[in-house]
Order: sequence, then C-alpha cells, then structure tokens
Amino acid sequence: MAQGSATGVEEPAPGRVAGLEEIVVTARKRVESVQDVPVQVTAISEETVERYDLTSLEKVAAFTPQFNIGRASNGSGAQITLRGIGSQATSIGLEQSTAIIVDGIYHGQGRVINEALFDLERVELLKGPQALFFGKNATAGVISITTAGPTDTFEAMGRLGFETRSRNVVTEGFVSGPIGENLGVRLAGRVSRMIGGYFRNRQEETLFTPILDIATGEVTLRPQHPTRGDQPGTTETLVRGTLEWEATANLTATLKASYLRSYDESNSWNMVPFACSLGAPQPNPDIPCEKKFNVYMVNAPRGVEQSLPGAREDGAPFNRYKSASVTGTLAYSGENFLITSVSGYTWNRNQWGLGQNVPAEATFIAATENTSFWAFSNETRFQTEFDGPVNVMVGGYYQKSRRNFRQYGTFAGLSDSSQPIEREFASNHRYSRTDGETLAGFGQVTWEVVPTLELAGGVRYTHETKDSILYMEYVNAALRGLFIQYDPNDPSTFVVGDQTFDNWSPEATITWKPTDEVTVYGAYKTAYKSGGFSNSALVTALTIPSDIAFEPEKVEGFEGGVKTTLFDRQLRFNVGAYYYKYKNLQIDYFNSVTFQFITTNAGSATTKGVEVEAEFAPRGLPGLSARAIIAYNKARYQDYLAPCYGGQSTQAGCTETFQGGPGQDLSGTPTALAPEWTGTFGLNYETPVGDGIVFAASTNVKYSDDYLASSFGHPLSRQSSFATIDATARLQTFDGQLEFAVIGKNLTNKFYISGVQDQPNSGSGTGTPAGIAADETGLVSLPRTIMFQITARY
Repeated sequence: MAQGSATGVEEPAPGRVAGLEEIVVTARKRVESVQDVPVQVTAISEETVERYDLTSLEKVAAFTPQFNIGRASNGSGAQITLRGIGSQATSIGLEQSTAIIVDGIYHGQGRVINEALFDLERVELLKGPQALFFGKNATAGVISITTAGPTDTFEAMGRLGFETRSRNVVTEGFVSGPIGENLGVRLAGRVSRMIGGYFRNRQEETLFTPILDIATGEVTLRPQHPTRGDQPGTTETLVRGTLEWEATANLTATLKASYLRSYDESNSWNMVPFACSLGAPQPNPDIPCEKKFNVYMVNAPRGVEQSLPGAREDGAPFNRYKSASVTGTLAYSGENFLITSVSGYTWNRNQWGLGQNVPAEATFIAATENTSFWAFSNETRFQTEFDGPVNVMVGGYYQKSRRNFRQYGTFAGLSDSSQPIEREFASNHRYSRTDGETLAGFGQVTWEVVPTLELAGGVRYTHETKDSILYMEYVNAALRGLFIQYDPNDPSTFVVGDQTFDNWSPEATITWKPTDEVTVYGAYKTAYKSGGFSNSALVTALTIPSDIAFEPEKVEGFEGGVKTTLFDRQLRFNVGAYYYKYKNLQIDYFNSVTFQFITTNAGSATTKGVEVEAEFAPRGLPGLSARAIIAYNKARYQDYLAPCYGGQSTQAGCTETFQGGPGQDLSGTPTALAPEWTGTFGLNYETPVGDGIVFAASTNVKYSDDYLASSFGHPLSRQSSFATIDATARLQTFDGQLEFAVIGKNLTNKFYISGVQDQPNSGSGTGTPAGIAADETGLVSLPRTIMFQITARY
C-alpha cells in the first residue's frame, strides 16, 4: 500500500515501474524498511493518499481492513476502532485507544478526525499495543502521520478538484524550496467549499411543539422549521508552514505551524435512523426507518435558540471547528548517537448547535456546546548507533493539558419566563474541566546476538494526574428533582475527580533474519491508557462518582510473524498472528430513556487473529502491481457485567443488576465494530499511451464480515457483510507536471455503519418482560463519491 524509492533496480520508462519498490517506515523511531521492522504495519504513501483522495482519517478507515471510524455529533466526536478495540464517542473525556501522532505529537481527542490529511510524506498504521515508542494511550494501535518537509530545490504544486455528489470544490497546493544557505521552507494550503452535501435532508414539514411555562402555566406552540439544504455543506481552510534549518552538519532544527478552520451546516449530518423496534422511529412513526443516505433535521423551536448561547439566529444546526498547532524538532547526530527533541503545542475548539434529527411534535431536543482543549508536550530521546552488538535508547515525555466543556440544552418541553432570556427555555446548563499532567520515562536495549539475531527489551513508566470538576450551572426548577443545580457551598451538587495513575509497560522482541529477504519476529507487548473523567456526563440525583470517573485500560499479549521478499523483489508476502488480553476496557454508555451517561470498565476482553499480506509486481509486466490483505480477528468480552441497552427486556438478557439498575452479562459477546473477516484487494497499472503521456488506473475492493456496532450487544445494531469498491484513473505527462484524474469511492453506493447511538426518546420497559428496545441511529460512512481533479506541478 506504500510506495517509496526503488533501489538496486534499473529504472524503466516513466510510468513503468518494474518490481517492488522500497517501503520506508519509522515504527521504531528510526528509518527502516517495513520488511525489517518487527511490527505489523500498514504504510500509506503520499502517492496513495492522492491517488484515492484519502484526505481524512475516515477515508483512510474506509480503505483499510480492521479499521473503523464513526463520526459523531457529540462527546469526543468520533469512535475510532482497530481490531475491535475502541472508545465510544458519547463521552468527551474518553481518549482514543488508537493514538493519533502527527509529526511526533500525540493527539488523543476524537475531534482529530476533523483535521485534513494533505501534503503528506506518509501515513503508518501500527496495529496492536505500542507503548514504548509512541508516548501514551496506544492500547489498540497508532496512526502516525508525517507531513511533507522542505525540498532541496524549488517545487510547486496546484490542484483543483470537484466532487459531484456533494458539489465540493477543492483547491490545494504548496511551494517548497531553499530560501537561504541551509534554510528551507514549505508553505501548503487547502481550501474547500461544498455547495451541497452527502446526505439529503428529507424533513419537509414544520412541526409545532408545545412548551409549558412553569411560571405562568401557559402553553405555547413553537414551530420547528426544517433545516435547509443537504448535509453537511462543509467549508474548510487549512494552512501549514514548515521551516527547516541545517544549523551544522550535525544539527537540524524544524519548525511546523498549522491552522484549520472548518464549518458544517449540521453537526449530526451522518446520523441515520436505520433499525427500529416497531418498524418506524418511536419518537415519530411518520419518518421512515431505512438504510438510505437520508436525515430528518429541524431547527430548534422558534424562540428556544435565545436560551442557547452560541446558537444561530434561526436555531439551525451547525458545527464549527478550529485548531492550531506548533511543532519544533531538534535533531543532533553525533559520531555514534542521535538526540531528538520534539516539542508541540496543540489547541482546538469545537462549537455546535443541535436542532433535532428524527423530530417529533410532542418532544424535541436542542442544544449548543462549546468545548476547547490545549496541550503542551515534549519528548526527548537519546539513542546510540554503535557498530557493536549493543545499542540503547532512553528518553522522557512530558505533557500538560486542559479540557473545558460547556453545554446548554433544552429537551423537556418546559420554559420559565421568570428567568433571564438566556435561561428561559433551558433545561440545564453544565460545565466541566479537566487539568491533566503526564510524566514518563522510557528505554530500550537492543543486542545483536549474532549478525542475524537481535534481542530487544524495553519499558515505559508513566505517572499521570487528572484534576476534574463537573456541575450543572443551571437547572429548570421543574427538573431539580432529577438534575442537581450547582451550589459552590454544597459538595453534593458537584462531582470532583482528583486522580493519580502510575504504570509500568514492558515489552520484549526477538528478530531473526536468516537472509536479507526474510524476517521472523516475535514480541511480548503491554500498553496502558490512563483513567479519566467523563466531562460530558450529567449530574443527576442518581449520579455517583464511579459513574463519571473511570479506571485505566491495560493490555498485554503476544504477536509474531514472518515477512518475506521473494522472486527477485517481485513478491512481498507477510504473515502475522497475535493474542492480546485487555483489562478494564473503557466503555461509555448512553441511556436513551433517562438521558444518563455512564462510563464503565469491562472486566476483560481479548483479541486474537491472523493477518496475511501480499504484494506482487512482476518484472515481465512493468507498471502492474497487485496487493491483497486478508485478516481474521476475534474480539470478545471475557468478563463484563454491563448496563442494559435502552428498552432491553428480560427475555433479551437484561436479568442482572448494574450499579443498582438493570444489567446484563456480556461475557462472550463480540466487542463493537469487530468483524471476524476483513480484507482488501487492489490493482494498479501504469503505461505510456502516447507521446509523453502516461495512463494509470487503480482499483481497491474492501470486504467486511458482519458485526455488531453497539458495545452492548444491541441486536438492531448488526451490520451485515459488505464490500466497497474504489477506483481511479488518470492521465499524466512523463515529467509529472500535468495530471488529470477521476477518483471514485464506494462506487456501489453501499450503506454501512461505523458506529451507533441509541435514538433519544426511544426504548421503554428496560429490565421488564414488556421492554421495547431503543431504535438505532447509525453513524453512516460516505455514499458514492466521484472527484475530478487537475494538477499542475513545477
């Protein structure tokens, strides 16, 4: 899946590459061939990103087996799952089990999926625990993204694209080169504007919802107007600048800065009611419940938006995301050692306004949210590069962060005209904050026992603190029996969490290279994800601290494999197997009946499987290459007494007790988004077709077995097996200066879900024989898209 620089092979004509190209990765924080590194890695080059328009992590997931991303409207903003291990989107306090690393800087927030991927050097997907080399919270794996740096000579690129379904106009480009002695610069930018959207809003009627004024007893009917336009109608601007200074022959300093601004016309544009207990959504039976790329959106009831700070004037939904980052890297190369120090500051703010998807006259939900997160971090590493058999790597990591959360909601059909306008229609206002600090030290020793055998052992020690508070700033008087209004003098009206965590995560690896073309490896690995505090939870009369503060997630296990390059570098064939056991897997739960959020820890879960990867590039057919990945993965809860899903009946297994409420035993049940069989198959072909012109075509098929999308075994969340097809075609000049491309994704227009949420105001009778299961709203992946692009390079 990755392309690099060919070595040791006579260069064929442009567009006619013969034999396999070298794939270079930095999975162990040093440059190595992917065939030498003892880790299961999927590497995606800049060429592949451009070829298939993999310009978001969601699109990368749609291209890659065992990897799923579900975009959500609230909470963390995403559910990122690898090999059936992931964190739900409903709690903003849950960091992802798959760590996202951008230019060496850790990003743990789900909102990182909003960041555009462009002008890249490579993307590496490291599967399984990765505690030693990648900082923190990498219990499921790591996505390591490296952006492009300055070039030795002047280069420039400009691109114009148009995607037909969403009518999205995309422009991007860069300029790069030296601006002085030993000083290089690169400036890159991307701007896009959707005239339409991927999902059609089929809500056409205005609904009128009754609202009771508890101060006067008067009931008024407030209109909920349909939201205009298709979804999401995104406008996006991203700029990035890089300076690289070779101060001396041994010292290089790099400074990167980026800024992103993104605006969507809806914050829940991909949430589709697709599976309903009664055949139609329980809140509104007039709305279809079907697997189509349709949503049913209305604005907040007229007048209600005045009680929602930050709302649009007409109460229409929206999502506004901004982020900025600055990364500084110092690399000093001595005679036998390398010192690297990476410092970074990241900041993001997400604001949204929610009308209602699946609206009803009798009930409505409207809210706004304003959250921000910043973090400063530094990682410094010292590693030796002796010719002798023993080398060491030691380092330290520090991070300080703050998350602020504010949400203003109305959902109970109540108002209070005795309150100021900013509270008149509000059900509650809530606030939360978490201050975090991380200190870690790590080290590894590698010993080349003989030239063909290497032993490596290392450990990371982590000390973390998280100080948090959560309270309801305001609660409508009629709801104060359910929700608790904040009183700074009464500790029972707020929840605090002063948490401290310590962890040792060791690992050991053995690597045997009987020949230059064969690598055999085995590894024992552990990893750790810190506990935390569910900032987006509600403080109710039933809330206890353990509902909100959750324990660390830990994993240990084994993996091994064989990597081979055969037949004079024409075939790459790799096989890997793994077994990992997770303890205290962090699972978030939303009760659609009571609107209660609970973060739980599953007692234990296991993942085990086998992956086979092959790539073939025959020298007899220059320009042709084929690749395939087949993966088997079995992810199951081993020990998990869990809450019941909304409306789960006793006949469906809701027969236990969980924290005083209805519970179920999920032992033996699959984890969420864990298909047993997945795979991809792709073909690329390039050939000259005229004087100075190259034609190239590519196709990629991804298959997934069926899976449950719910973390709580909800049967309506089952996604049946499916396959998607992507294809591209392009014409390019030999010198690469001009290119025209057509990029098609999900060409069969397959509807499939990458996560679910129980539909609010659905489900009843939980834990009784008369239970009616909550409806399922899917976090749906993109429909068929076709992009036309023209690119000019200098």
